Amino acid sequence: MFGMSHETFLLLDAVVTVIGLIVLITKFKFHPFIALTIAAAFLGLTSGMPIGIIIKAFQDGFGGVLGFVGIILALGTMLGKMMAESGGADQIAQTLIRAFGKDKVQWAMMFAAFLVGIPLFFEIGFVLLIPLVFIVARRTGVSIIKIGIPLLAGLSAVHGLVPPHPGPLLAIGVFGADIGKTILYGLIVALPTAIIAGPIFGTFIAKHIPGHPNQELVDQLARESDSADLPSFGITLVTVLSPVFLMLLKTFADVVLPDGNFFRTFMDLIGHPISALLLALLLSLYTFGHKQGIGSQQILKWLDASLAPTAAIILIIGAGGGFKQMLVTSGVGNVIGNMAVAAQISPILLAWLVAAVIRIATGSATVATITGAGIVVPVVGMIPGVNRELLVLATGAGSLILSHVNDAGFWLVKQYFNMTVAETFKTWTAMETILSVVGLGFILLLSLFV
Repeated sequence: MFGMSHETFLLLDAVVTVIGLIVLITKFKFHPFIALTIAAAFLGLTSGMPIGIIIKAFQDGFGGVLGFVGIILALGTMLGKMMAESGGADQIAQTLIRAFGKDKVQWAMMFAAFLVGIPLFFEIGFVLLIPLVFIVARRTGVSIIKIGIPLLAGLSAVHGLVPPHPGPLLAIGVFGADIGKTILYGLIVALPTAIIAGPIFGTFIAKHIPGHPNQELVDQLARESDSADLPSFGITLVTVLSPVFLMLLKTFADVVLPDGNFFRTFMDLIGHPISALLLALLLSLYTFGHKQGIGSQQILKWLDASLAPTAAIILIIGAGGGFKQMLVTSGVGNVIGNMAVAAQISPILLAWLVAAVIRIATGSATVATITGAGIVVPVVGMIPGVNRELLVLATGAGSLILSHVNDAGFWLVKQYFNMTVAETFKTWTAMETILSVVGLGFILLLSLFV
């Protein structure tokens, strides 16, 4: 077509489609769900696919992603809501702050955010923990930036790298990775990455930008809880980390036990992400609910309220799955895969680069993850020995880079920390970029051993 080979045309078609997707989201302010749906239809039509196959590919991609991730999102969101409303997150933060002391309070905030962030969306974890930043800053006299940047780093690291967050789960589904191994590798990469981007960078940048919180916001949010009314630290930790423990135990059983072994079969059941999160949620109904004297009606209201904010995220994820499937069915993915093989580009570096470019352009980590994974997935079948779990982490790391004015998180941090746009770039944007680049470095280092 137009004097080009079919492969060249498909590649150009994909480039035009991705640019169009970015323009729809950034220039014309289309909702990502609508933009992804339009992009998928455009790619299918212009690549010469029959109408029936276009519709089926989009439906298959949409349903295939949500059949797994939609359930995980619902269960994880409910678990996070129970922890937030019961005061479990507050208990984790208070306990760690007491343990670390005033001199190392920034480390306490990072670890608290790291733990609390495992079952919570970034935005929910941020709004939940930001009062603690104000309380600790007021109580200790430590700079709000020195306390806040480690908290943001802990939340963001698990958001991009550790399941059951939607980004890593999306990439796991696309690449066919093992969730237990991804959790293990994700924790290995995320913790040192969060330390470098959080307490270490936060201590440095606070010397130049100490921050001055909005006093009205401090007065409104910095209300201190009575620890006696909160779930205990041990119970909170067991409840929140139980799904991670079950999924890791399943992976361990799969490695050391033979097929057909009863314990391995049992662990395959309770260690599946859906089962593990369901069991954790049921446990939380007691530990964060009835044990705290909270009635069934109140618990039901919390669970109902928790699902409303996830609707838009679920639609975006579904449309992203449809777009990913269109890339595969149209043959674009194979063309990109052949090019990557011919150019001898590291699949890990390719996954990071693609996700990073889309993240910078659209401001959405979710769109960057699902689109990047869809573009890179054909490489998995063409290069033997590619570690699928590390591809998941590389895509997640790329999706964190260079948060700027097209990202809602940028403005959220700016307003709560009462910073100028320039100060937000020097603190939040720099921290996100450090997370992404350092995370890639640890992933490449890990690839030498696994």
